[in-house]
Amino acid sequence: MSTTICQVMGFIVSSLGVAGCIVSTAMDMWSTQDLYDNPVTAVFQYQGLWRSCVRQSSGFTECRPYFTILGLPAMFQAVRALMIVGIVLGILGLFVCIFALKCIRIGNMEDSAKANMTLTSGIMFIVAGLCAITGVSVFANMLVTNFWMSTTNMYQGMQNVQNRYTFGSALFVGWVAGGLALVGGIMMCLACRGMVPEESRYKAVSYNASGRNISYRTGPYKVGSGYEPDTKTRKGPGYEEAPRSEDGGRSYPSKYDYV
Repeated sequence: MSTTICQVMGFIVSSLGVAGCIVSTAMDMWSTQDLYDNPVTAVFQYQGLWRSCVRQSSGFTECRPYFTILGLPAMFQAVRALMIVGIVLGILGLFVCIFALKCIRIGNMEDSAKANMTLTSGIMFIVAGLCAITGVSVFANMLVTNFWMSTTNMYQGMQNVQNRYTFGSALFVGWVAGGLALVGGIMMCLACRGMVPEESRYKAVSYNASGRNISYRTGPYKVGSGYEPDTKTRKGPGYEEAPRSEDGGRSYPSKYDYV
């Protein structure tokens, strides 16, 4: 029961993480204009991964997509690639996880196959979460670098060189979504350990023929065919020679005389 709960919770948390990555990638507020030195302005600018927008004080907003790819910085394109890879892996992990749920039976699928699929989806979620966190962190590092460069230019008297940008709401959504996908993937990997069927282990038993495994001791009586010569009587422990009869013959003990 605990394995099923862990798997279902991992699926739900991972689904929230993947959905958050999609929302974060589609949002326009990755970087917003810093209004610390100018709280009252007629124009407010913010940028995303796919377009830049300008909002006027009247409430009118105009967005313009990036028409070129070659003109964008290399780190900016790397952030795009990381977010897209994270989304693709997350969606594939969700499809695999749906068929791997222990509460859903599809045909005659064995528990070992479900365990392997659960582990695969968990690894996909972990990689997707790491991609999202890395992409958002790289973009945040770019913002911090540009922010301090703009601040230095402002202190040097070049106030109109460029606007300063700070963290937008999409960055926090991306960090939370990447963390949820990472936690969900770890939960799926933990659920995989409980889904592996226990293999029956049989210990091999070797049977060795005993050389002298004697459960009872008998006398020297031997049934012969009549053609073989008389053998010497062996004497040993537990052996007593049978008394001879008066006529020179040898009386053999009965079955009650055996030790």
